[in-house]
Amino acid sequence: MKLVEIARRLNCELRGGGDVEISRVIGIEKAGPGDLTFISNRRYFPYLKTTKASAVILSPEVESIAIPSLRTSNPYLAFARAIEFFYQPPAPEPGIHPSAIIHPSVKIGENVNIGAHVVLQQGVEIGRDVSIYPNCTVYSYARIGTGSVLHSNAVVREYVQIGNHCVIQNGAILGGDGFGFAPIGDGTYHKIVQSGIVVLEDNVEVGSNTTIDRAAVGETRIRSGAKIDNLVQIGHSSDVGENTVLAAQVGLAGSTVVGKNVMLAGQVGVAGHLRIGDRVIATAQTGIPNSVDHDKIVSGYPAIDNTAWRKASAVFPRLPEIQRRLRALEKIVEDLRKKR
Repeated sequence: MKLVEIARRLNCELRGGGDVEISRVIGIEKAGPGDLTFISNRRYFPYLKTTKASAVILSPEVESIAIPSLRTSNPYLAFARAIEFFYQPPAPEPGIHPSAIIHPSVKIGENVNIGAHVVLQQGVEIGRDVSIYPNCTVYSYARIGTGSVLHSNAVVREYVQIGNHCVIQNGAILGGDGFGFAPIGDGTYHKIVQSGIVVLEDNVEVGSNTTIDRAAVGETRIRSGAKIDNLVQIGHSSDVGENTVLAAQVGLAGSTVVGKNVMLAGQVGVAGHLRIGDRVIATAQTGIPNSVDHDKIVSGYPAIDNTAWRKASAVFPRLPEIQRRLRALEKIVEDLRKKR
């Protein structure tokens, strides 16, 4: 595809020759002739002097470069869209595989693809244009909305509701029992029946091997547009807001309420019964033991303002030296007191 056509489709400003032929999209470190690459982070600017790529996607304010470029205010989004011009994932096998086990009461919409060894239990409802890949299990009375996709080995437990155009990646478990046990006086525990449900609203994506627990009562809800990475644990009765992003290994304890457009980076942990405000950003490995107000950026454990955390982090390696100097000063002060 010629670069000028890519520019037109992406609505980007073209600088340089548009007749160059592009055959794929790839990161700048591995780009070669015929490749379109991108830069959205300043740390990669030095690669512009050495890249073998035929063209690059950049923001408008970057100075002129030797190769043709596509200019846009959001290079990363343009890069993501450009990939779609050159790659489409293989389509699932059409129709219903003969090895699928489907209860007679299941309701299935039009143009549904159901792979080998899928199990659909009684009362399940499948909307139109749904794809369920091999080895998925959908428990009784679950509902899956229009255009949603379940990849292999996903499990959807009883009464779970999945909205329209959701994507459930391999091995995710929706609606497993919440971690609820009432202590008995003899030191053992009584399991609390998890009678609630899990609800995914529209356009939610759930990563591989992520678990979203059902509530003891009520519901665990993931709101529209939320994107959840691999290996995330969402505890019972939690509520994840619209367009919120949870990166890998984030853990939400039970009854956590997360606002909209929140970004929790990898391995962030949130204690239970807390509220995380809208547009909060928590950097990687932050531990959050208390509620966080809207529009905060927090880091560290316990979570504090990100600017304060960065200053504190710069001091940490010097703490032994500072301690030695403090003790030396204390000794000097004590010696002066004795002389008096």
